[in-house]
Amino acid sequence: MKLFGTDGIRGKVNRSLITPETALRVGMAMASTIKTDHGRHMVLIGKDTRLSGYMLESALTSGICSMGMDVTLVGPLPTPGIAFLTRALRLDAGIVISASHNPYEDNGIKIFSSSGFKLSDDIEKRIEECCADESFPAKRAAGDKIGRAFRLDDATGRYVEYIKSTIPRKTDLDGIKVVVDSANGAAYKVTPVLLKELGAEVISINDKPDGRNINDNCGSLYLESLGKAVREAGAHVGIAHDGDADRTLVVDEKGRLVDGDLIMGMWAPQLKSENRLGGNAVVATVMSNLGLEKYLDRFGIKLIRAKVGDRYVMEEMIKGGYTIGGEQSGHIIFFEYNTTGDGPITALQVLYLMRLKERLLSELASGIELFPQVLINVPVAGKKDFKKFPEVVSAVESAEKQLKDKGRLLVRPSGTEPKVRVMVEAENDDLAKKAAESVADAIRRNMGQEAS
Repeated sequence: MKLFGTDGIRGKVNRSLITPETALRVGMAMASTIKTDHGRHMVLIGKDTRLSGYMLESALTSGICSMGMDVTLVGPLPTPGIAFLTRALRLDAGIVISASHNPYEDNGIKIFSSSGFKLSDDIEKRIEECCADESFPAKRAAGDKIGRAFRLDDATGRYVEYIKSTIPRKTDLDGIKVVVDSANGAAYKVTPVLLKELGAEVISINDKPDGRNINDNCGSLYLESLGKAVREAGAHVGIAHDGDADRTLVVDEKGRLVDGDLIMGMWAPQLKSENRLGGNAVVATVMSNLGLEKYLDRFGIKLIRAKVGDRYVMEEMIKGGYTIGGEQSGHIIFFEYNTTGDGPITALQVLYLMRLKERLLSELASGIELFPQVLINVPVAGKKDFKKFPEVVSAVESAEKQLKDKGRLLVRPSGTEPKVRVMVEAENDDLAKKAAESVADAIRRNMGQEAS
């Protein structure tokens, strides 16, 4: 039984994997797998604002309690808040019920270990095996060994106070005007409250979740309305989260996007100047812009590229002792403060850097010149290795010769769809488009659905 993908279990609600029956069994299997003689026998459960969160929360709670472990419920809270509280309360695990940036019809289950990291592949496999074992329900607790559920009412306050502690105590945000788009998701209280308590003037939009409007033309995937709101309000910066707030994208005072690459580029030299840049490097992904790499090189900072996915970024950070990493999409990991991408912390760090430097966001980002980037997703007939098609290989080699030191080419199969992704960066749009189209055309002719 294959349950876990690259970021937990995810799918359409009441279809496939995301049903109350599956959630019940996952809760039982997880409790059975992680329960030890020395733990607190307590699991934390939080969620975003989707309608189906109530159903899945109840099913998971029942499964966990049936195996003799207790549950602490915190309600809507950002994914990184669950990672933090799991560590801070010294619990055995934390569960987030969320499908991140997906529409409300989807939902998912993410699990953090007691140390606040996403589960290893080995533990995920053991949970899957346990779910498939028809005999394991016989291990359920009986009598007074059955678990109980509790509610933690001050979870949001604890998380907000912790985020404040990531900047110097005497720092305030007085005079900074901010528009916050919470995507009608898990951070609809956290980020506005956080920034107001630090003195910022906050205009909060998309902060009225109704169970169905999460990520609905708002948040980090839809920045047009945020840019417009910033310009109309004369704000200094706009902040956008996704549904579970593990990512943050920002727009400057002119409404222009400042993505994850730019955020890391702004912060890395500052961390180096403070002797806080572990390994003298930033961990990004193969999709991060070549302009970021060239900018960091000016400061003698290396760029380490991981596979796409924040869990792979985190693995590289742990391996090399690095302190900052992330993705263009806004999953930024400040490893000094949390063990996963943390949207509210990222938002505060951006504002803190503006206050520290006493500069506008557009000025902080102006020195980082990103290369034009073209991404083409080519539908293919099943999962095939493009290296087995001579014409495609020839097209890739030809494009690389055209680019030389003026850009780069990346061809990779999608991990979730029958598509091959072609990404080209170059000094100008024309060169990038020409190189990308030449490779994409070769893939269509040889690997496309019509070629099958």
